[in-house]
Amino acid sequence: MLTSKNVLAVAVGAVCAAVSGSGFAAALDRSGQSIAAFLRPGNYAEYGGSFLNPAVEGKDKSGNPTGDMAGSYNFIGAAIKFQPTERFSFGFIYDEPFGASAGYRGNNDFVSRPTDVVLAGLPVVTGPSIVSNGQLAAFGLNTDLTGNTDVSVTTKSLSAIVGFKPVEGLTLYGGGVYQELEGNVQLHGSTYSAFNGYGAELSTEREWGWLAGVAYEIPEIALKVSLTYRSEIDYEFDAKESLPLADALGANSAQLGGLVQGLVAAGSIPAQNGQAIIGMLNGLSGGLPGGTTDITSPQSVNLDFQSGIMADTIAFGNVRWVQWSTFAIRPAQFGQLAEALGPLIGQPNGFNLVDYSKDQWSANLGLGRKLGEQLGGSFSVGWDSGAGNPVTTLGPTEGYWNVGLALRYNPTPKVEISAGIKYFWLGDAEAQTGAHSYAGDFENNNAIAGGVKFGLNF
Repeated sequence: MLTSKNVLAVAVGAVCAAVSGSGFAAALDRSGQSIAAFLRPGNYAEYGGSFLNPAVEGKDKSGNPTGDMAGSYNFIGAAIKFQPTERFSFGFIYDEPFGASAGYRGNNDFVSRPTDVVLAGLPVVTGPSIVSNGQLAAFGLNTDLTGNTDVSVTTKSLSAIVGFKPVEGLTLYGGGVYQELEGNVQLHGSTYSAFNGYGAELSTEREWGWLAGVAYEIPEIALKVSLTYRSEIDYEFDAKESLPLADALGANSAQLGGLVQGLVAAGSIPAQNGQAIIGMLNGLSGGLPGGTTDITSPQSVNLDFQSGIMADTIAFGNVRWVQWSTFAIRPAQFGQLAEALGPLIGQPNGFNLVDYSKDQWSANLGLGRKLGEQLGGSFSVGWDSGAGNPVTTLGPTEGYWNVGLALRYNPTPKVEISAGIKYFWLGDAEAQTGAHSYAGDFENNNAIAGGVKFGLNF
């Protein structure tokens, strides 16, 4: 049996394993939304920072190399927990649970060029008209469209939690969650067809959710198990959107309609398709009205556990589920253009800017060991299912395997300094656009994540 002294020593395993966070996970998942700090005994505070440095490369649908499209970023976490009585506790946890950072550069189908075709099968390009042997080879919209595909999503979350112990070893807890979300996306290149040049800015919106959970512990053997549910959070944005090609198609609808009729007469495209294209062009001639954009961040469940297995040694783990299968982003004007184009590609109801086909499951297992009176370390292995494959071009990986190492140093009995690092083998994925059309393949990619955390028992 472990003594109280040993319990404090071997708990280093679970603490260190959490230092580097989830880092790179399915869809937009980042921090893992741990509540471990709230379940620490007594009064406790912590502050830490993590970094993620991924390398994600592939080839577009034309076979061009994309270069490294995944951006590096940093995020922070902090918590404070008070135990005013034996039965009651309360505290606050700050983290940055969801995020994305990506950008394409170079000569590929995710970067705009004046010869980009606007609609598959039609001789229409984004730049000047193309003339060959004195004949019009492609009608030009003269949009002077340039730029790269980029995306940035950030969130900030503050959870206020209250805990109650009805009996020894059992804790019930719950509270409110205040969360901020903002994002920016720019789509460029022939991959996105009529959405080439599309931009959307989602200014910061603030909304509320909630969490609830239960924890059970037996301190004498370092056993602790917790189950935490976090709710969905609904947002409504007044997104600033730009659709340069939709505007240009509408402004040139009469000329383009004549071009389509000529192609139908020549037998180049079926009459039914030509009629649908002309109807779409006429619908764009008056412009697309603005509107609100609804986004719902997903609900999730975390199961965390640890147990002493021998003197000075602890086993720990985490299982996480996030409901990405119901998550979708369809900004107002994007959705209108998608509904106009949908019948041409077999999607009469249109399509989303971003969506996922499966829920995310992830698991981490590890061992922590006391290495000295003031030092402990841990080793962990992690797995993530991803959120479906094919997957969005804005995050073209499917799950991962990782390994992690961490150390914790106690310069005094009340102060903790932890540091950890994880290496990720990212799953191969087929990239697709919002219309679920093939966009490229991404293979043999990786990431490194790490962090430092300072803790204080007071």
